[in-house]
Amino acid sequence: MNVPIRKSGVFPGRFHPACPAAFSRVELLVALAALAVVAALIIVPTRLTRDRARLRLCTDNLQQVSQAVLLYAHEHQGTLPGPSASVPDTFWWFYKELVKGYVGLSGPSSTNDRVFACPMDRGYSDPKPFCQSSRFDYGSYVFNGVTLPGVPSIAGWKLAAVNQPKRTLLVMEWSAHAPLSWHRSRTGKANAPFYSGAQSVVAFVDGRASFIPIYYDGYSAAFTRDPIPGYEYKYSGR
Repeated sequence: MNVPIRKSGVFPGRFHPACPAAFSRVELLVALAALAVVAALIIVPTRLTRDRARLRLCTDNLQQVSQAVLLYAHEHQGTLPGPSASVPDTFWWFYKELVKGYVGLSGPSSTNDRVFACPMDRGYSDPKPFCQSSRFDYGSYVFNGVTLPGVPSIAGWKLAAVNQPKRTLLVMEWSAHAPLSWHRSRTGKANAPFYSGAQSVVAFVDGRASFIPIYYDGYSAAFTRDPIPGYEYKYSGR
């Protein structure tokens, strides 16, 4: 019987298709571009959904904090929180010590006080968010109570004395004092420069919370003055 002679590992009479050609450079670039489009279609909506969720959480937090401040006032003869012997000079941060019980918190403040923490808090001069620092009483939100000469403030005011409670700020993200924006930043993760129109979450004396643009005159921090006409808020109670 004759057996086919094997040559170079191939049996005569058996079909062997040619190896497929490798991707050309153009085909590879087209494939990579398609993958980039698909990734963008997935990543961008995911990021937008995440950012909206964080903004909603921050707004809900600030709503609770503002209600805590108002409850404090109602239980103290209609008087808003103000500096006292038990609260340090940086009252605009440490007002929290007077109101935190109204949101169910007790004991020393800590990073566990999530209702006082904005999920987008990026701090300012320190290398960590305000809500992770004891220097700021573990909070992202400040009271409209900067007790400096010439600066508008409602610290210690009677609620009934506040003019235009629908426009007067009660508590807000620190970024509104700059102003910067933690949620729709024009400066990325950088905390400079300040700019007019930066949007922050704020709560008003009437208890309403909103996400609004803040005025900046190009020189002084926003909290040092009321805005020009056209903005829906003010710091002064008058």
